[in-house]
Amino acid sequence: MLNSTLASLSRELAAKKLSSVEASEYYINRINRLSNKYNCFITLNEELSLAQARAADQLRAAGRAQPLTGVPIAQKDIFCTKGWLTTCGSKILSNFVSPYDAHVVERLNAAGAVNLGKTNMDEFAMGSSNETSYYGPVKNPWDVSTVPGGSSGGSAAAVAARLVPAATGTDTGGSIRQPAALTGISGLKPTYGVVSRYGMIAFASSLDQAGPMARTAEDLALMLNAMAGFDERDSTSLRRDPEDYGRDLARPIAGLRVGLPKEFFADGVSPDVAKALDEAIAQYKKLGCEMVEVALPNMALSVPVYYVLAPAEASSNLARFDGARYGYRAKEYADLLDMYKRTRAEGFGAEVKRRILIGTYVLSHGYYDAYYIRAQKLRRLIAQDFAAAFEKCDIIMGPTTPTTAFKLGEKAADPVQMYLSDIYTIAVNLAGLPGMSIPCGFDGKGLPVGLQIIGDYFREAQMLNVAHQYQLATDWHERMPSGILSEG
Repeated sequence: MLNSTLASLSRELAAKKLSSVEASEYYINRINRLSNKYNCFITLNEELSLAQARAADQLRAAGRAQPLTGVPIAQKDIFCTKGWLTTCGSKILSNFVSPYDAHVVERLNAAGAVNLGKTNMDEFAMGSSNETSYYGPVKNPWDVSTVPGGSSGGSAAAVAARLVPAATGTDTGGSIRQPAALTGISGLKPTYGVVSRYGMIAFASSLDQAGPMARTAEDLALMLNAMAGFDERDSTSLRRDPEDYGRDLARPIAGLRVGLPKEFFADGVSPDVAKALDEAIAQYKKLGCEMVEVALPNMALSVPVYYVLAPAEASSNLARFDGARYGYRAKEYADLLDMYKRTRAEGFGAEVKRRILIGTYVLSHGYYDAYYIRAQKLRRLIAQDFAAAFEKCDIIMGPTTPTTAFKLGEKAADPVQMYLSDIYTIAVNLAGLPGMSIPCGFDGKGLPVGLQIIGDYFREAQMLNVAHQYQLATDWHERMPSGILSEG
């Protein structure tokens, strides 16, 4: 069971080779033994998890099972989960037990999945290394002295360490794809609006999007089938007919036009990453794909544009955390205003404070036009670049990250260098496009390299097909960190 995928577990449950309770207990035991090693979980509740597993076994016995019924997963701690502590990796929500479920949680519960716990994350999803969490940094299972990426680093590390077969994540500027790349798993950010944001604690509302993290493209399709769907409680949720995201997995990809943006392969990509990408592209050529050079001339602007728009939205979204209604409240204060100040000063970490200050500044009188409005205009240009590129190709490929996983603490004192970790992922969020990362090799130190696949709007099924065909021809996604087998 250690190396089982979501799909293989689903088949074993359907064939009655094991029960959901047995599968859940296996992973719970692994989590209890190993979670501290990687620090990838914030909250566990064995009683609630096993109750879901027993209910799933009853559904299977009654012949009312769905593909995910009884399959264990984990939820990123950004999703409100009824009866569970939901902290968003922050002290300010360290005592918040959600009274309701996020839409994603509702959908996965309805599909019969078993929630094994809430995974660690950068505080309010603000980070690229999972070092800003109030609960401490997550460690990369491939090398515990390195970061797993962020902000969905807890979910990524849990899947990579085989503590769960799959988990949910969120992606605001690369926070599913970047940790997936650094931990050697697969992760998908859908088209903006395909998955509801209801009950997902907001960072930057026009950029945030939930998505699945798992070992294979097939597993991502199973997860997305459950997660996607219209939700009237989210004004940005798109009303679309349901689709099977795994419908094209077996389709040959000969003749597919793959766009290679020259900006993705310029200076800044480490030699190890470049070598792995070259080999992945060579494999796609063997599969019959045609390589086409495209241009994204405004991509270099994506990082500064993002770090104007995202903090601006964060400044507004995080105003609700003031100690008056829920969450942490300062113990000593003189009056209401002092309570707000002390609560926020004590409750938020340094990176969150930095982004609130930046966001408040760019929205202030005299700077709104100079920064925020200009950034929105540049965002439109970035989206237009992608539209022009997709006139020449079907899929865009490139690196997910410029380097492999870096050491814990290496970039903590240099926010700009940390922000540049997302240089190849941010533009996808600004344009609202779907993007994913799959493992495509390793560097000289044995750390994973991720291949980024970007599709046009609503082309998730095509992207998953492209990823699946590559995974049929290679075994990078089957590799596991050294020591995992000996952990049992």
